[in-house]
Amino acid sequence: MEYINKRGGAVSPFFLVAGAMLKLLIFNPEHDLCLANGDANYMPPASALRFASQGAALMRMLYGEDGIGLADYCGQPVEVVPWGWDKRLKNSLLKHGIDTALLPSDAWLDQLRQLQHRSTLLPLQPHAVAAKTTEEVESFLHLHNEVVLKAPWSGSGRGIRWVSRQLSQHDMAWIGKTIENQGCVMVEHRYKVLRDFALEYRIESSEVCLVGLSLFTTQSGVYRHNVLLPDNEIRDLVHLTGHLEDTFTQWLATNIAPRYQGPLGLDCFLTEDGEIVVSELNLRHTMGLVAHRYLQLHQEARGTLWSPPL
Repeated sequence: MEYINKRGGAVSPFFLVAGAMLKLLIFNPEHDLCLANGDANYMPPASALRFASQGAALMRMLYGEDGIGLADYCGQPVEVVPWGWDKRLKNSLLKHGIDTALLPSDAWLDQLRQLQHRSTLLPLQPHAVAAKTTEEVESFLHLHNEVVLKAPWSGSGRGIRWVSRQLSQHDMAWIGKTIENQGCVMVEHRYKVLRDFALEYRIESSEVCLVGLSLFTTQSGVYRHNVLLPDNEIRDLVHLTGHLEDTFTQWLATNIAPRYQGPLGLDCFLTEDGEIVVSELNLRHTMGLVAHRYLQLHQEARGTLWSPPL
């Protein structure tokens, strides 16, 4: 595979390198839904767009007050820094008059979307398979009894189903439609989760840099809030060893860094049996990254719960 940078060239990347250029900050939390849909003209639900307008301050928390929003853009040279890149965002920015030269190529966006396919993580997920038929799903279910079904591209808790012992007619219809539209269904053994956490990274100049850790809670697969704790306390709580952390960093350096630069989050969880399981890879900004920054700015908030403004 020839790796493609943001401008469409065949040399390596691109983005979020520190510098003096003014940053055009775009908060587009509908990104996961747009990535799953894949259509540049996709219209996200009103609730996602409403959150985008309410949560714009999150990007300024990360980048400071030097960044500007679309309403303040006057055609000057800028570095476009979105929550996450997708074709709908590029299309929207073009309509706002943003110079094409400031935006990623369609080829780069296609490459990014392919990297976000859940099968990318399979080397770190011995508990999961990419099933291309309903029979493969049933075989995995027969072995594990409790499974989670995931659409290869999905977000915000959508495209996830929990199954016990046997598939219902609704499950089989959903599996068939997902395989038809996205090529496969991800099937994972369902664990009893003790704690959810993430490793928050930036990749710059092909170097993988750990920004920090985040501890968070979910409900039915949907993010709820972060628990604001220092990195070392989170490491102790989830029993994250240096060896495992190095394994994750090396995997990202080998498999992601040649094709992507920018922020990313690797979501994991600690099971009741003390096993650490990798669950998600998000090649974008994350709420964990924002929560980590919030604690840096507000040390007095240590031990409290944080969630984005709604």
